[in-house]
Amino acid sequence: MDIILNTLITLSALGVVLAVILFFVAQKFKVVEDPRIDDVEGCLPGANCGGCGYPGCRGFAEACVKADTLDGMFCPPGGNDVMKSVAGALGMEASEKEPQIAVVRCNGSHEKRRKTTVYDGPSSCAVSHSLYGGDTDCAYGCLGLGDCVEVCTFDAIYIDEESGLPIVDEENCTACGACVKACPKSIIELRNKGKKSRRIYVSCVNHDKGAPAKRACDSACIACNKCVKACPFDAIVVDDFCAYIDFEKCKLCRKCVEECPTGAILELNFPPRKAKVEKEETSEVAN
Repeated sequence: MDIILNTLITLSALGVVLAVILFFVAQKFKVVEDPRIDDVEGCLPGANCGGCGYPGCRGFAEACVKADTLDGMFCPPGGNDVMKSVAGALGMEASEKEPQIAVVRCNGSHEKRRKTTVYDGPSSCAVSHSLYGGDTDCAYGCLGLGDCVEVCTFDAIYIDEESGLPIVDEENCTACGACVKACPKSIIELRNKGKKSRRIYVSCVNHDKGAPAKRACDSACIACNKCVKACPFDAIVVDDFCAYIDFEKCKLCRKCVEECPTGAILELNFPPRKAKVEKEETSEVAN
């Protein structure tokens, strides 16, 4: 009986001592969270997509609270409206940012970029890219295996069966950048959405010289520089045999589109072009 009693007393005393130790340890290492973090997190859409560059909405909220200014802070899914709410919760100002959208810079459909080999492996762009250049003669183009589709949490991108290329749903895309990071070929980029969602861009990232690039894909950029000469705003540069349009400088005049001999420059959401009217020469007839 004495043994049982002594054991109970010993265990009870040990429990009290450990409880006291745990209490002091908890007080020593406790983290006091700023209540504004909850306020900011409540303003966010809760997508946890990582488009802001932080680990989820909570991480972004903590970063906003700790920051002296909201410059450089942006929530892609929420946009300017959400950032205004965040700024209001923190008593700061948030500068507006142009809405952006993911753009697929490859126009090499099955018809334009013919297959020369057969890929028989896991349905993953990352795996395919690590093994070889692709199943066409263009080592730069889209592999079409859908890694970008898998990572998109907004159902904003899908692979078109006819062309084999990713298609971005403008209504659902939040410019979170997940597809940009997932693409091993770096053919997806974020560009300004543009007024009335109109955009002009070079849909090619092939850096081969003109002849090899054209052989590999009918719509490849051949670095002919015609677009550069046609642009009145110095918005186009040709670097390493491939043209690129700076969306900050581009005024959407579309002159470059008409000059491109391969159709590598795409124009989206513009009204149909007016048919060119040929001027008829008239001769004066004497009465």
